[in-house]
Amino acid sequence: MPVDKPSRASRDPWAERIVSIASRQDRSAFAELFNHFAPRVKAFMRRNGASDSQAEEIAQEAMLAVWRKAQLFDPAAAGAATWIFTIARNLRIDAIRRESRGGAIRVEEVEAEYELDETPGADERIAAGQSEARLREALSTLPREQLKVIEMSFFEEKAHSEIAETLRIPLGTVKSRARLAMKRLRALLELDR
Repeated sequence: MPVDKPSRASRDPWAERIVSIASRQDRSAFAELFNHFAPRVKAFMRRNGASDSQAEEIAQEAMLAVWRKAQLFDPAAAGAATWIFTIARNLRIDAIRRESRGGAIRVEEVEAEYELDETPGADERIAAGQSEARLREALSTLPREQLKVIEMSFFEEKAHSEIAETLRIPLGTVKSRARLAMKRLRALLELDR
């Protein structure tokens, strides 16, 4: 008998929290989402040119939108992080537009934004799935020490200095392992094209 594949929501604990917010207005799930994503959204906005206060405001607006619009989240279409960062990016674009035209944005413009279908087409999802599979395969070829640095840097979003402290190795070693791993991954992924 074939085994059912787990849904995206069951593989993504953050998606499960958004579903809990949508179905039960689960405040503890929202608190966990907020604590995890608000600092990341703020950092993302800062890296993309927002001032500290703008980044903070966008992060809070994005998380408020998550609370208010949780019922629009479709875990089959996108992961929680993708959905949240898309909301934040759209809020940043709106803020830039407001600044450029010197006026306020109307409420109906914001409401309509969340109803737009921005999910990728089937071909894009297939290509993304294939790319993800190639990346996972390439990651599996890395030496354990390099893989650990890559996981901590990209998946846990830790700074190199934090990785060095956690692994109790010199900062230069962390940077060297990251550089070697990225070079190997780039070569493997280009070879697959």
